[in-house]
Amino acid sequence: MMRRTIMAGALALGLAAPAAAQQPVEIQFWHGLTQPLGGMLEQIAADFNASQARYRVNASFRGSYPETMVAAIAAFRAGQAPHIVQMFEVGTGTMMAAGRAVKPLHELLAETNTQIPFDDYLPAVRGYYSLADGRMMSMPFNSSTAVVFYNKDAFRRANLNPDQFPETWQGVEQAARALRAAGVQCPMTTAWPTWTQVEQFSAIHNVPLATQANGFGGLNAELQINNPMLLRHLTNLVNWQREGLFRYGGRDGAGDALFPNGECAIIFGSSGLRARVQREAQFPWGVAMLPFYEGTRPINSIIGGASFWAMNRGPNAARSAEENRGIAEFFAWLARPEVVRKWHVDTGFLPVRQSVFRALEAEGFYRQNPGANIPIEQLLRGGGQMTDNSRGIRLGGFVEIRTIIQEEMERAFQGQQTPEQALANAQTRGNVVLRNFERQNRQ
Repeated sequence: MMRRTIMAGALALGLAAPAAAQQPVEIQFWHGLTQPLGGMLEQIAADFNASQARYRVNASFRGSYPETMVAAIAAFRAGQAPHIVQMFEVGTGTMMAAGRAVKPLHELLAETNTQIPFDDYLPAVRGYYSLADGRMMSMPFNSSTAVVFYNKDAFRRANLNPDQFPETWQGVEQAARALRAAGVQCPMTTAWPTWTQVEQFSAIHNVPLATQANGFGGLNAELQINNPMLLRHLTNLVNWQREGLFRYGGRDGAGDALFPNGECAIIFGSSGLRARVQREAQFPWGVAMLPFYEGTRPINSIIGGASFWAMNRGPNAARSAEENRGIAEFFAWLARPEVVRKWHVDTGFLPVRQSVFRALEAEGFYRQNPGANIPIEQLLRGGGQMTDNSRGIRLGGFVEIRTIIQEEMERAFQGQQTPEQALANAQTRGNVVLRNFERQNRQ
């Protein structure tokens, strides 16, 4: 009897209920990274889960970036959106106009009293995902920029300096001709053709991609890709393909495999390709900044990659305060120096925090890993003073516009139209997308 009374008292006080321990708050996180990057990202979530017992982040792959975006929007409409979705950088304008679908990061952090030192983030990274007044809209994570990877063995066979990649496109053309003469069947290719050959190209040549500061100034932006500089470049690419100096590798990341497998000696692609090159390439390779045309004073490239967006559950379903706190604490975990450092070192993506970059530089990491610093140096080229043309892209519907540009470029590569017609058609079709987006999102 006494024992029963003691147990009853203990239960009343909540002292003897280990079986009823509170379950962690579940945070659903959808991402668009394939292996090995996807596994590395999921390990970061697992590390966060192991660091505390209050929240559990369930990270799951949902297809390519565009597929993940479509799935997240559909889930929101059904009232089943994930707590966090990874969105590639060109989806930023669309997400910023998504209204109740997203929980702006600055609101999330303020409501949960969470501090993240964004003043330590690279300006190009911070600026891409913030409002004009500096308030952050999403959490930067896997940020990259476009660089050149080249096969040093192929360069030696062509009597080219394996330790010095040409700075200019004129020099790249000469190198490609030497590689072709030395028996290299594919001197150069590109991945993410619109990102590397249109968006990045425009930024470093300080040429506008669109009016209104590439969309940062408002929804009434119009494309300006039908310009003399881009026409010159696309004409060269088409001619080089016809001569066997350049191979179109396909849309988006389809061309990634052509370099590490040894088919092509040069690739213009994401700095985040480094992890795959390290794992697969059976030859010595180098990294260089993107080339520019003679007579140009090159400035910074822009970032790619993705950021993490907090989402509301549905049109009429907000998150609980505890769910929002879990999202905020996971974001704060991602900002920890050791997490930023490991992601950069393991993958080739940027060290988004300047202090991490400086620490690695002081430790000699970049001396021991030549080329790993190239993406950061390129982002800071021109003194790091971004212009309206090199801050980034904030165009609604830009995922669709990218597809349009790729379609028109492909028709030019296939000889179905001239480069001038390709750019004119892409600009006209892309502006229709912009006007439709403006009408749908006008306040």
